[in-house]
Amino acid sequence: MNLFKYYKALLLVLCVVLQPFPLQADSGTAPEEKAKPERDAKGTLSFVAENDLFGSSRDRHYTHGSKMSWLSPRNGAPEFAHEVADFLPMFPDGGSLRISYSAGQSMFTPDDIRDPSPPEDSRPYAGWLYAGVGIVSESNDQIDVLDLNIGMVGPASLAEDTQKTWHDFIGSPEPLGWGTQIKNEPGILLTYERKWRSLIQFDKEDIPVLGLWPGLGIDVTPHVGGAAGNVLTYGAAGATLRFGEDLRNDLGGPQRIRPSLPGSAYFDPVDLLGWYLFAGAEGRIVARNIFLDGNTFKDSRDVDKEILVGDLQFGAAVIFPVARIAYTHIIRSKEFETQDSPDQFGAISVSFRF
Repeated sequence: MNLFKYYKALLLVLCVVLQPFPLQADSGTAPEEKAKPERDAKGTLSFVAENDLFGSSRDRHYTHGSKMSWLSPRNGAPEFAHEVADFLPMFPDGGSLRISYSAGQSMFTPDDIRDPSPPEDSRPYAGWLYAGVGIVSESNDQIDVLDLNIGMVGPASLAEDTQKTWHDFIGSPEPLGWGTQIKNEPGILLTYERKWRSLIQFDKEDIPVLGLWPGLGIDVTPHVGGAAGNVLTYGAAGATLRFGEDLRNDLGGPQRIRPSLPGSAYFDPVDLLGWYLFAGAEGRIVARNIFLDGNTFKDSRDVDKEILVGDLQFGAAVIFPVARIAYTHIIRSKEFETQDSPDQFGAISVSFRF
C-alpha cells in the first residue's frame, strides 16, 4: 500500500494549522502598545508512555500509547494563540497563555493477539498516529486547555509496525491479527477542558503535626471538558485530589494521553526535591469512539460500545530542580458490551524544563 499520499496530505494540513501568524515589523509605536505580562524563561519538554504491562499479563484493548510534547514558557504563546483566545468565549481575559505542540501514537488490540482472525465480538485492532497544537490559559486558579489533533487511523498509523518491532525486540509473541484492523481514515480530534484548583496549605497553628512541614498541603481540582471529531466525541467531568509539597508548582498533576483525566506538562522547579500523591476520577458520556465504532464511511470491524465510561487513577510525582517524574495507575471501566472486565494500565511521564 502506498502511504505517501496520506502523509503528504497530513503534512500539508499540519503546516496550515501549526503555522503562526507572521510577526509584524517594528513601527516605532512601542510606547502605545499594550504592555505584555512577564514571560517565564523556560519551556517544558515532556514524554508520556502508557502501557497495559503495568496492569495485565497480556496485551489487550488499549495496549500502548506514547506522546511527546513541548509547552512554551508562561506568556510565551505566539500572536495567533492570543487572537484565538480573544475570539473564544471560554478563555478569560488577562490569562497567562502558553502554546503546546505534540505528536503521539496509540494502539488497540483484541484479547488474544495470537489469533490471526479474532472473533467478531472482540475489540478491533486499531492505531492512531497524530500531531497537535494546543493553547493553555492560566487565570488565578482556573486553567483552560484547547487542543487540536490531526492524524491517521488504520494501517497509516504504523501501529502494526511499531507493535511487531517492539515485540520482536523484547521476545514477546508476534501479534497476528493486524490484517483485520480498521481501515485508513484521516482523523481529527478537538478537545477542551476547564479545571479549578482549591488549595489548602497546612499551617502549624491550625494543624500542629502537618503544619510543621513547610509547604505541605492538599488541593482538589474539579474539571469539566469534552471532545469532538470523528476519532472521539464525548463529554467528561471529574476531580483530582493531591497531597504533598509545593502543590502550586504545577498545573494540577502529571500529563496523560486522552481520553483521560486532565494533567499538565508544566511545573515550577524546586530548590531540592518536591513530591505529591494524587488520586482522581472521571466519568465520560461517549457518543463516538472510532476504535470501537469502526470507520466512519467504510465497512470495518466494530463492537457495541458502552455509552458511560469511567476512569479511576492514583499515583505519585517527584519534582526535581529541572525535571518531574510521575507514575499513574489507571482502572478503566468496560468500554464495550462484550468486554469481560475493566482494564488496568499504567502511565509514566517525564518532564524537563530548559
